[in-house]
Amino acid sequence: MSKKMDVRKVQLTGKSTYIVSLPRRWVDDVNLKRGETLNIFEQSDKSLLLVPKDVKKPEKITEISVKVLPKEKPPSLVRKIVSLYLVGYNTIRLNAEHERMTLEQREKAKDFVRRMLVGTEIVADSKNEMVLQVLLSYPELPVTDALRRIAIIATSMHKDAIYSLKESDNELAEEVVRTDDEVDRFNFYIVRQLKAAVADETILKEIGLDNARDCLGYRLVTKSVERVSDHAVNIAKNSLAIKKPIDSAIFEVLAEMSSLAIAAFEDSINSFFGKDYDCADEVIERKGSVDICEEKAISQILEKKYDAETTSSLRLIVESIRRTAEYGSDIAEIVLNLTALNKP
Repeated sequence: MSKKMDVRKVQLTGKSTYIVSLPRRWVDDVNLKRGETLNIFEQSDKSLLLVPKDVKKPEKITEISVKVLPKEKPPSLVRKIVSLYLVGYNTIRLNAEHERMTLEQREKAKDFVRRMLVGTEIVADSKNEMVLQVLLSYPELPVTDALRRIAIIATSMHKDAIYSLKESDNELAEEVVRTDDEVDRFNFYIVRQLKAAVADETILKEIGLDNARDCLGYRLVTKSVERVSDHAVNIAKNSLAIKKPIDSAIFEVLAEMSSLAIAAFEDSINSFFGKDYDCADEVIERKGSVDICEEKAISQILEKKYDAETTSSLRLIVESIRRTAEYGSDIAEIVLNLTALNKP
């Protein structure tokens, strides 16, 4: 059937029934007969989807088998698993091209799946095949809840990283680095869900969203949250590189800058979930305060004339704090774009 648009007039029969004629080409194409019924679905954009009762959508392929080559490096195999998970496959069969997968391939794959893929279990594991099964259904963990969770984790990571710098707490700094895996695994999960919703609008409600337009907003915000956690890791790693306590005056400036940055991030997240245009606008307005603190911090760091490694680590910490504030502003801009039409 041609994709050319057909125009039909709405007609009134009787006193309350509205009718629209159907294109003859479409009726013939779906083999619709007089007296048969149509299923009518209202879409999120108020359009209507007409589906003949006996016509079914093609079943979505949710299982895939892939060959694992003998010389395939474990990182490459892991990337393949991630791609198939994100695309939406519920069953992933890894089959050795010859007799068996190498021990390193199997161990790396199993470790990654257990640590990083939410709701995924290894349901079969033999020398020549490994079967991964995604058991978590869409309604069990909505995208909204998953995003809230990683935002809270990222905030906590940043605060702990700054505290580890103050107290020279290497154990806490190392814990911040390890916690990044938790953010990454939920990031994968959210991306998987959003891809599924874009491909099938019926999934939108199941994952906690109102319309397809929200998917892009959630994807961009999720990426910003994931980057905030990465910068918390950078702060922690650079704290570990600093071997001597830093000057209290410098730490006070860093702490003030950190407080402003994380407040901007938290407020931007709240504005996103609350669809609060004014709050988001205020977050962007406050960004100048972070810039002032950054200039002050760099000036004091250079004045102290630390060794090259300490100076470099401190400046990288300043940069990560600034980037955290910038990601808060990025999220706020997304909120402005999503809510501008609703602004009086």
